[in-house]
Amino acid sequence: MSRVLVTGGASGLGAALVARFVAEGHQVLSTDVADDGPDGGAKYRRLNVRSAEDWAAAVEWCEQNWGGLDILVNNAGIATGGRIDVETLDEWDRVVDINLMGVVRGCRAFTPVFKRQRSGHIVNTASAAGLVHPPMMSSYNTVKAGVVALSETLSHELHPYGVNVSVVCPSFFRTNLGDSIQGEDTAMGATARQLIEKSPRTADDIAAGVITGIKKKQFLIIPDRPALMAWRTKRFARPLYDRQMRKIAARARERAEAAARG
Repeated sequence: MSRVLVTGGASGLGAALVARFVAEGHQVLSTDVADDGPDGGAKYRRLNVRSAEDWAAAVEWCEQNWGGLDILVNNAGIATGGRIDVETLDEWDRVVDINLMGVVRGCRAFTPVFKRQRSGHIVNTASAAGLVHPPMMSSYNTVKAGVVALSETLSHELHPYGVNVSVVCPSFFRTNLGDSIQGEDTAMGATARQLIEKSPRTADDIAAGVITGIKKKQFLIIPDRPALMAWRTKRFARPLYDRQMRKIAARARERAEAAARG
């Protein structure tokens, strides 16, 4: 039985992971920004991933109540995106602080615990956008690629201490993530929400693949076929990948110009 902390555990993929960990008999601390979390067999604690103080308090809670931690799942995040000349710098600051620095803060907070234990597993939720980089998603692609890079770095850095690291890279799946989309590029936001809402995959589908990858201690967990095929196309058929991405960009230009003409 493992001791597990999940950020963003009140909804979406986080809630699905919490449910699966609980069902398998693990001790689970679900965290999110709300003061109270849903019932379901897990402990709940408020944790804003932008707050170093909240992270320090979470470490203290785990040490006092459990004597440590076995699995840290840095899952909390928001959806964002937009054309480089439309999305504002404030929007960039927000997504960097939550989606990238939120993961950094979590890794920094619990690494001393894992080093002392000589054991532990860090699981960072990135995205297929961390591996393949569609146009009009520069901020989201950038932070998710940063999570992949951070995870690979730590997989080597913490290996001598017996600590495993995984990074999760799913494609679109149905969740409330679209509710977090805000910003100047409303056209891009509408497209992203549509892709999320119309996906045939559920958060529980993705969670099942993530749990399997964690059990196998895989570094790169790609839990659905569309994400896997996109990644393989980029790696092994780069001209095809580039053509696909440029077609997306060309269609976006046509839509933008049509909208400008009224």
